[in-house]
Amino acid sequence: MIGQNYNVLGIMSGTSLDGVDLAHIIFTVNNGKWSYNISECQTVAYSDEWVKRLKEAVNYRGDELAELNTDYTSLLGGVIKTFIEDNAIKGLDAVCSHGHTILHQPANGFTLQIGNKKEIADIVNETVVCDFRVQDVKMGGQGAPLVPIGDRLLFADYTYCLNLGGFSNISFENNGKRLAFDICAVNTVLNYYANGLGLPYDDGGKIAAGGKMIPKLFDEFNALAFYSMPFPKSLGFEYVKEVLLPLMESYDNSVEDKMHTFTKHVALQISNVLKDMPKGKLLVTGGGAYNTFLIKSLEALLPENTVVIPGDKTIQFKEALIFGLLGVLKLREEVNVLSSVTGASRDHSSGIVLGG
Repeated sequence: MIGQNYNVLGIMSGTSLDGVDLAHIIFTVNNGKWSYNISECQTVAYSDEWVKRLKEAVNYRGDELAELNTDYTSLLGGVIKTFIEDNAIKGLDAVCSHGHTILHQPANGFTLQIGNKKEIADIVNETVVCDFRVQDVKMGGQGAPLVPIGDRLLFADYTYCLNLGGFSNISFENNGKRLAFDICAVNTVLNYYANGLGLPYDDGGKIAAGGKMIPKLFDEFNALAFYSMPFPKSLGFEYVKEVLLPLMESYDNSVEDKMHTFTKHVALQISNVLKDMPKGKLLVTGGGAYNTFLIKSLEALLPENTVVIPGDKTIQFKEALIFGLLGVLKLREEVNVLSSVTGASRDHSSGIVLGG
């Protein structure tokens, strides 16, 4: 399917569990140069019951995962169908959906994104492009991050693209190759502690800003083995559950102090990646872009870089936008996953096409 204009939906559910992001996008390509326009967009929050199921799923047995996948496919299909109907969207070329990551174990040759069952195409009554990570893992890659192809094609004006979501990841060009990798956990940890206070998240980082540094915990964070590993590398919620939360819970300090210390740790790890790199413009997206305390902490450590916070649609829906692009590239049978990023045996066009 080769054309110049594509009318698609991009769908993303991230590890921060804030909900399903849906974006209606028109892509245009002229002489190899891509542009986009995001029109209708929405985040549909998960119910408390679904947040609980998605958090607990990392411990599920195989039969429980299968049941969850079926239920989630029905949920996600319904959310997408309602979005299409509510916004009277017509003439879609595809619905491009990431699904929701439950297990991500590339070292074991395994990754699972639920909501990608073939039934979803029947529910939404549209062509669906989905399941973008599995092929890469089978080819020896990390299956992540997948966003960098979009950074290259849509955000080339920026030296670095930094996403602050459930995890932080960065993408940049280096000698003609796109490099990208996960840096550290962010909102998977901060939201966990905010939830414990009865809040969905730490608005503006105010709770963390009111805390104090725990020097020993800060040092233990920064000594974790992941940070000295070479890239490509990626993180999953298993890492938060098995490494970060047990470490933090071993301290009796206040939640505010733990959040303060972790936020300072996030800023330091990001700055460690960039401190010896060329200076330039750093595009920051994801929910963490609204965390004023984190952004100010990062700017203090990177005074020679310009931190750019874009408009709300790009902050909130950049991943949905780029999964829309991945779907379009799959329809065109063009590369949408870069081996320089994931470590796969070669660049490839990933995803499956359902319905249509």
